[in-house]
Amino acid sequence: MKGAYLGPDFPDSEIEVFLKAQGAVFERLERSDLLCRVAEILGNEKIVGWFNGRMEFGPRALGNRSILGDPRSPKMQAQMNIKIKFREGFRPFAPSVLRERVSDYFEMECDSPYMLLVAPVKHERRIPLTEAQQSLWGIDLLNVPKSDIPAITHVDYSARVQTVSRDTNPDYYDLIREFERRTGCGVVVNTSFNVRGEPIVCTPRDAYQCFMRTHIDYLVLGPFLLDKTRQPAWEEKADWKSEFQLD
Repeated sequence: MKGAYLGPDFPDSEIEVFLKAQGAVFERLERSDLLCRVAEILGNEKIVGWFNGRMEFGPRALGNRSILGDPRSPKMQAQMNIKIKFREGFRPFAPSVLRERVSDYFEMECDSPYMLLVAPVKHERRIPLTEAQQSLWGIDLLNVPKSDIPAITHVDYSARVQTVSRDTNPDYYDLIREFERRTGCGVVVNTSFNVRGEPIVCTPRDAYQCFMRTHIDYLVLGPFLLDKTRQPAWEEKADWKSEFQLD
């Protein structure tokens, strides 16, 4: 099997009809322009909901129903946990890395396309603890950056790695390549497009709802880009956070 992108996809025309029905404010961009814009947004430490192509089959978001962030940001892990997942700020996130760059960041040489393998971050990328930091414990220790990609580096310097190849996911691959071209970093933070306890989003409606309920800054739905600050107010009468149990 080459990739796990076996779920449904949605034509651009259907997405556009849905967005107009919501009164959403959006831009339609050509592929190259969209990738450049999203890479720039990520480099500015903004969080992006990325909805593209067929949904993944299985328990991992592999770049088609993902929430993306800048792994270089020391605050990205806590922001994505607290403001989007609505869970403890120390929960770890996984990196998506260009396949040919995996050994530049992690102590591994093999493919890991399904985000199932754990590997240590390269020693030269780690940030040694100071004498004072070595005496820390618990949350205080977790909050100390462990490498130059702190948002995906666990307390033991490990990471659960997804390698990304152009032949299985060209759009996601080219997005990371563009991010690398702009920042020098061939890695992005990748977590599933959902809040804690609920399923990964499947449809454009699911994605827009999650985008509006949370502090995701931008949403990509196929060729369409949405800026949270330009959207109409989101109103719900029910307490939607009570719909799902803590995980």
